[in-house]
Amino acid sequence: STCTGRRKALLIGINYFGQANKLNGCINDVTNMSTFLHERYGYRREDMVILTDDQRNPMSVPTKVNILRAMHWLVKDAQPNDSLFIHFSGHGGRTPDLDGDEDDGFDDVIYPVDYRSAGHIVDDDMHAIMVRPLRPGVRLTAIFDSCHSGTALDLPYVYSTQGILKEPNLAKEAAQDLFATFTAYGRGDLSSMANTAISFFKKAANGGQARERSLRTKTSPADVVMFSGSKDTQTS
Repeated sequence: STCTGRRKALLIGINYFGQANKLNGCINDVTNMSTFLHERYGYRREDMVILTDDQRNPMSVPTKVNILRAMHWLVKDAQPNDSLFIHFSGHGGRTPDLDGDEDDGFDDVIYPVDYRSAGHIVDDDMHAIMVRPLRPGVRLTAIFDSCHSGTALDLPYVYSTQGILKEPNLAKEAAQDLFATFTAYGRGDLSSMANTAISFFKKAANGGQARERSLRTKTSPADVVMFSGSKDTQTS
């Protein structure tokens, strides 16, 4: 992509006001990103959708419905050399993978402000909305500043901060999970033991097939780059 076409941005910041897991800096992140995109890269304010939970307009609150609607808006009618940008700052998590495309057996999710009633948004759905429809020559840049966000857009290739392609070493990861299972057993932590044991068996049984499925179904002809604040297994 030459990035010479139209520019659109979706910026989502959720502080979860009044909830037990309240955050403090997510709306500030969106404010700073909006200024950065406008001043440094010429994104027009009218071409940005900003969803934060301090706004009074119901359409601008980051509910699940509004986030999904905005994601569709971001990629609608995208043409080659357009520059699309999405930034999410808020809570992220994991949920068991149901379609067999994750080598660790878990999908990444993000939490809208109303997740307690509406539920989370899964990486499979974000990929289907924002990546799969894109034509060759469209640039999509994404930043996910949330826990468990390493593959939040389900892109098939993951790079380290040094730019090294990280191919999953399933044998090594499975061995680490097995060691963690024994460690949890030694502590008497049966819950952690069960979780790590499940992860071990999923990787051993499904890891290679999941990797092949991901490469086959999640590779895009568009120019898509994502930066994440955490690995899939990390919290922020």
